[in-house]
Amino acid sequence: MIASSIGYCEAKMCGIVAIAAYNANVPKDVLERATLSLAHRGPDDSGTVIVGDLTPEPVEIGLGSRRLAIQDLSPLGHQPMRDPETGNWIVFNGEIYNFREIRDSLRHDDVRFQGHSDTEVLLKAYARWGTACLEQLRGMFAFALWDVQRRRLFAARDPMGIKPLYYCQSSNYLLIASEVRTLLGTGMVPHRLDAAGLVNYLEFGSACDPITLIEGVSNLRPGHALTWDRGRAREELYWDIPTSAGTNRPLATNRERMVEEVQRAVDESVRMQTVSDVPVGVFLSGGIDSSAIAGILSRSGVHVDTFSIVFRESDYSEAQYSRQIAREFATRHHEIMVSQFDALEAIPHAVKAMDQPSIDGLNTYLISRQTRAAGVKVALSGLGGDELFGGYSSFSTVPRMERFSRLWSHVPRMIRKAAAGTFSALVPSSDQNRKLSDLVRQEYGFIHSCFLSRGLFTDQLRNRLRAHVDSQTETRASLAQKRALEHARGLDPVNRVSYLEMRGYMLNTLLRDADVMSMAHGLELRVPLIDHKLTELAMRLPGDWKLSADTPKSVLVNALAGAIPKEVVSRTKRGFTLPFEHWLKDELRPEVEKMLHSTADGPLATMLHASAVQDVWQDFLRGQTAWSRPWALYVLENWCRMYGISAK
Repeated sequence: MIASSIGYCEAKMCGIVAIAAYNANVPKDVLERATLSLAHRGPDDSGTVIVGDLTPEPVEIGLGSRRLAIQDLSPLGHQPMRDPETGNWIVFNGEIYNFREIRDSLRHDDVRFQGHSDTEVLLKAYARWGTACLEQLRGMFAFALWDVQRRRLFAARDPMGIKPLYYCQSSNYLLIASEVRTLLGTGMVPHRLDAAGLVNYLEFGSACDPITLIEGVSNLRPGHALTWDRGRAREELYWDIPTSAGTNRPLATNRERMVEEVQRAVDESVRMQTVSDVPVGVFLSGGIDSSAIAGILSRSGVHVDTFSIVFRESDYSEAQYSRQIAREFATRHHEIMVSQFDALEAIPHAVKAMDQPSIDGLNTYLISRQTRAAGVKVALSGLGGDELFGGYSSFSTVPRMERFSRLWSHVPRMIRKAAAGTFSALVPSSDQNRKLSDLVRQEYGFIHSCFLSRGLFTDQLRNRLRAHVDSQTETRASLAQKRALEHARGLDPVNRVSYLEMRGYMLNTLLRDADVMSMAHGLELRVPLIDHKLTELAMRLPGDWKLSADTPKSVLVNALAGAIPKEVVSRTKRGFTLPFEHWLKDELRPEVEKMLHSTADGPLATMLHASAVQDVWQDFLRGQTAWSRPWALYVLENWCRMYGISAK
């Protein structure tokens, strides 16, 4: 064995790099540069190591880590970490919330520990159970582990996809990193836009795992492991959201018992995720999900800091609700006042923080910045509550669209096409009406009404915007949606929407934005409402139990036994919504307009039609399309320019 350590400093949350070389060497300067590029994710600790084996074939593994210290603040939590008994090495990003229980179990088997970090627990768990250790983990994680004896690199991503893990195979190398930008910075990955990723982006406002916006770079899918052995990599599923008839059966015959089960599971998840050696805060929107988290912590006797965005534009401010919750649960409440100037100032920084372009994320960037400035390293978010407990309007509209599609599909195509044409001619031009026209025509590329409801640009508008896309690219772009739909077919209509939302919008937009925007400020964001054990429980409930005409997210609300004030439960759902429509027509207009006008000469000139881009902008100014359409094009163009991404 050959081992060399490259640098260690107690300086400048967690970000990891792995470079596997078969019949080749790991470039030390590339490994160091890649690790340094993740400094924003881990200001507390840094380390790199290269290990190798010369027989039977030469193999080298380079591992790098930037660490945000949450558990075990001592040097014993330093990464890359080596198991002195097996010689295995690991770099790890995330948190294992049940690591103490796993540690106790291993100690009963006479496993010895040097420190108290969850990283060491994971290393020892792998030594004892091998790849089956994944079945024991509860948390958010992405890691890469070099198994010395088996001469293989083993990597995995958490079941819900909270933490990202990107990889790329280049010649004799496998590159793995927490961010796409890190892979681009190695110089071993071409800065080329992936055509299928662009199709996804125009459809949904983000690329769909495993596809990214960069050609040749993939995101390991949630609940999957990646094994690299003798220069070859293969993926394997180890967990998925339950969809079979057996796991989808009711927990009990009465709702009272069901409410008790959910209450225990939610309490357990929230309390488990507040375990840390540093202060913990809560993002408080004043809605049901974040209020539930604050309420559970208050009921547990935990005094927390809560953080809310407050807009100067009164039409968008929901300060009254977050203040009410803060008073109700006696939190130390912090309000972050946001104005047009604040947004304008933050936009270039937020776009730079995007690892991949997204139509969302600025709100999380702003609140993460202020939360970290208050000295908080860990914050809890209610993200995922809508997807799991039926909080979106799509839970009622999509099943109706499904029924319409089944009946309408028996109508001859010529009649459907004529009906769609008549509909388009009679109704005003708007985003919703364009989607309805696509539904009537039934020739859209979304393959399911849930994807249509989440669509950014309709099929017709996408065809106007982009240059010709071959059928192979179209097929690859839709593979993730087809796979998700196939998995969800056995579910009832409400739980089917839940699965598709969790493996679509939540995974590819909400979780991805939450990760990069919080990590940009050295803040770890936790999402207790989508703990995978809680998800298993909630997906076994009949879908019609989750919907109530009187109470939104009734299962979650009832499980909290009236702890959330009625005014919060019954209010109109808004969340962290920024007044982009106002801003784009005011202070942001010159910047966005200038960027969209330059599309014809920009990096996307061969892939987007400049005239169609201008049509989108004019439609927005006329009130015929939502702000998200021109904003998405602005972010895409800006991001490509910022990171030197081109179509060729």
